[in-house]
Amino acid sequence: MLFEPNLRVHGLIDQTVVSNVLHDLKAVRDGGNDLYVEIDTPGGDADGARRIALEIKLFLKHSGRNGFVLGKNTVYSAGITVLAAFPKGSRFLCPRAVLLVHERRLEKELVLNGPIRSCLQIVREQLALLQTAERLENEGFEDLVEGSKISLEQLRDHALNNCYLMAERALELGLVADIAR
Repeated sequence: MLFEPNLRVHGLIDQTVVSNVLHDLKAVRDGGNDLYVEIDTPGGDADGARRIALEIKLFLKHSGRNGFVLGKNTVYSAGITVLAAFPKGSRFLCPRAVLLVHERRLEKELVLNGPIRSCLQIVREQLALLQTAERLENEGFEDLVEGSKISLEQLRDHALNNCYLMAERALELGLVADIAR
């Protein structure tokens, strides 16, 4: 796993990375091997990461094969979603790996101009968007903390302030199975 992963998530997670992962995952599915993922990412598109995580979960559930992930250097932001797709016992980090767990950022101006009912509808739509985003974010955080020593609420409190975790701390918290030495 350390030197010959059959799927890599490198660089900023964008549509190109998602396409490459889907292509590589198909090759793994078509072969008979277990899934060995190497991840090193500064983060990127949260929805793209959710798609990658979904495909990994489906592979693990339906292929009858094992899957393992190794965080090499940085597993930031959207990369946490991919890492969390694997059960805790299948997550590993290199000794100097750093995780960044934070809440999804949003920058949006809300302009209300018009009849009150129309303005209320705009507010309802934006609130629904925020509530959906929070629910999806919680799903990924729940996957990450499952079987660990940290609760969802504790993780969310840390995530509010950009929580950087060194490999040793992630191991202490039970977020990963071990450190690959």
